[in-house]
Amino acid sequence: MKAVTGWSAAPGRVASAFDPGRTAAESALVRTAGRGLWAVCAVFVLAAAALVPPTLPLGWDERVYTSRFDPHGPATPFSAPRTRGVPLLELPIASWNGSELLLRIWLLLLAGVALYLGFRPWLRALSRPSAAWAAAALYGSGWIALFYANSAMPNHYTAMGAVAAAGCFARRRPCHAGVVAGLAVATLMRPNDGAFVAAPLLLAALLVPAWRDPGRIAAVAGGVAAGALPWIVEAYLRFGGVGRRLAEASDAQGGTRPVLSLAANLTSLDGPLLCRPCEGDGVWWAAVEWWPLLVLLAALGLWAARRAGGPVAPLWLAVAVALSAVAQYLFLVAYAAPRFLLPGYALLAVPAALGLLAVADRARRSLPVAAVLALVLAGHLTVQLGLAYTHGDIQEKAREDWRRTAAVLREHGVRPPCVLGGSGSAIPAAHVAGCSTAESDARTRADALVLRGGEVPRWARDWPRYPVPDTYRPPWSVAVRP
Repeated sequence: MKAVTGWSAAPGRVASAFDPGRTAAESALVRTAGRGLWAVCAVFVLAAAALVPPTLPLGWDERVYTSRFDPHGPATPFSAPRTRGVPLLELPIASWNGSELLLRIWLLLLAGVALYLGFRPWLRALSRPSAAWAAAALYGSGWIALFYANSAMPNHYTAMGAVAAAGCFARRRPCHAGVVAGLAVATLMRPNDGAFVAAPLLLAALLVPAWRDPGRIAAVAGGVAAGALPWIVEAYLRFGGVGRRLAEASDAQGGTRPVLSLAANLTSLDGPLLCRPCEGDGVWWAAVEWWPLLVLLAALGLWAARRAGGPVAPLWLAVAVALSAVAQYLFLVAYAAPRFLLPGYALLAVPAALGLLAVADRARRSLPVAAVLALVLAGHLTVQLGLAYTHGDIQEKAREDWRRTAAVLREHGVRPPCVLGGSGSAIPAAHVAGCSTAESDARTRADALVLRGGEVPRWARDWPRYPVPDTYRPPWSVAVRP
């Protein structure tokens, strides 16, 4: 039967990235696939802009990162698990302009460029260059990637750093600078993710004969070290050392311990954005299509590459790094957030893209296969695009509650400089109102309390209490110190 190779091999050899020689036809295919990758990135940016409004108010985590800059103050507490990676992404805009709209547009464009840079190394790491843009399209078709494209959050960039590092590593002539840069970005954004991505790469450099060389080992080690250095320096300056920062970070996450959180991650496939805890939240089974689709296509891609006689090792490397990247969230973290698994999705998209192209090749010769493929892709896009739009709409309405609360506070005389206490919702509401928060001494310092249901503390029961009208998630109220 006809083999699927992606380009015509020169006589006597199979064309691949493991062979440094390339024919003119092969180079032309790489250039064509590169243009296809740019097109996919452009569609990704446009789709994200259409589905998730750039006017979406910043979420709480985003406000923590953005408040490092004066136009977006007041500064909010920067806890041990957080890193300086996202503020660095925001720096060109947030350092001088307080517009959330302009910041979101910048981050959206940055996400598109990151998508290109993440999958670009795979143009030359695979025997079929078009799989690079197909992989980017698969990853970018997920609602999680689309929703977070314009967000001041680290996970998309961690994913792109990881997939770029694996692609640069897997080539016969590795791009050491690309490995360093990819791992540095992944580690700068999330040090734990950087470590879990680097581990299988380091093992491959030590154990696989074709990849066993000092350059790869140095590139992996250097990339992680470069990305972790700011985190380590800050650990000594603010937390008393690496050990203490790790302990505080673990406590803030509810403790890192052996746990099986597969059910929580399955539940969060259709949201919420943070499933902590996940009790009482059901699973929309249509959203579960993403996992079997990605796994089945990845398995088919491995089979197709082996059958075609092309290089399979880069695909297995992508699978190994993907499994390592998601293992911590499946077996060490007791809660779930859909964005945590983005690095795994990006890496599995590489072999899955080859599987998708193999099915597409078959569909050209078989009408039933073409019909099934069209139906599956249409269903996938319907589910994923619908979820991206739904979550954008939900978050836009829910985050307006903070502004409504700030308006009630101003109406009753609470204006900057001011201090708020109350429930966990007091922190984002305080930031919108221009107040600081009193986490442990609200009894003596707070000018007002922000409450979502529940009782007013005994020491504040004589404070006037005012409801916040028309909230998306009632009931909200504020209690103002007399």
